Amino acid sequence: MKKQQNVGRLKSINEIHEACGLPKPKHPLISLTHVDRVGNTDEIQLPSYGMLDFYKITFVLKNKGRMRYGQDYYDFDEGSMMFLAPNQVVGSTEYSGSAEWFVFLIHPDYLFGSQLSKKIKQYGFFSYSANEALHLSEKEKEIILAIFHIMEEELNERIDELSQEVMLSQIDLLLNYANRFYKRQFITRKITNKDILHKTETILDEYFNQERALDMGVPSVQYVSEKLNISPGYLSDVLRSLIGQNAQQYIHGKLIEKAKEKLSSTELTVNEIAYELGFEHSQSFSKLFKSKTNLTPLEFRTSFN
Repeated sequence: MKKQQNVGRLKSINEIHEACGLPKPKHPLISLTHVDRVGNTDEIQLPSYGMLDFYKITFVLKNKGRMRYGQDYYDFDEGSMMFLAPNQVVGSTEYSGSAEWFVFLIHPDYLFGSQLSKKIKQYGFFSYSANEALHLSEKEKEIILAIFHIMEEELNERIDELSQEVMLSQIDLLLNYANRFYKRQFITRKITNKDILHKTETILDEYFNQERALDMGVPSVQYVSEKLNISPGYLSDVLRSLIGQNAQQYIHGKLIEKAKEKLSSTELTVNEIAYELGFEHSQSFSKLFKSKTNLTPLEFRTSFN
């Protein structure tokens, strides 16, 4: 097995090509590498790095081994995709046995001035972790593969004054399909996702019932996602697919429920309730309460009584 190389932060696409022993990219801001290997001879291991300054999309067509991401291993089915945004901390990726995959790298400067420059930041799947990869059906795999083949030909054979516009349109198409397929995945995994919703509710109930807010403050999306062992972005998208709310909105809803309970069943002051719910300043609590109910806490208590 090749010794793993630690290369730290990679600021350019040329640097990752050098680290992986690949030829120089034909374009300094974008590259698409297609690897197709047969047999069970040497294990392929990409360098270990801490952070990338560009977008990375991995599309695994076939893999008889396993993939390592950071310190953990994940079994990937054929047709899996992973998405990473700039400044994300990532680990190494290992393939063993027969494998075929694409690695697509895009520097943000390549998107500069285009509508895609802003649009790409709206896709939550760029913040998902490795175990939240997109798993494609055979038909979906064919669609994505066709797009990659067009981009591969464009980058290798047709670099001209229209190449960037063509590539931008293909990237946009690729991300739109990925977004559609992730939404399909949320639907097909509805039972699993409902379990995530139930566990989220339990975590928040325990948080308030055990008065952790007194020491830890208002519960955060990061806290809940760590308890569930999923990424904050994935948690938000799962909840949005089930109840139409992201994780922050759901947490705020639970806060308001607890606040209403205390306002209607105790003699605690608004300041005391705010403190018990984890707010450092009661004004922040009152502002949130009114934004969700159109009433101040005192108005709600009066109307309830």
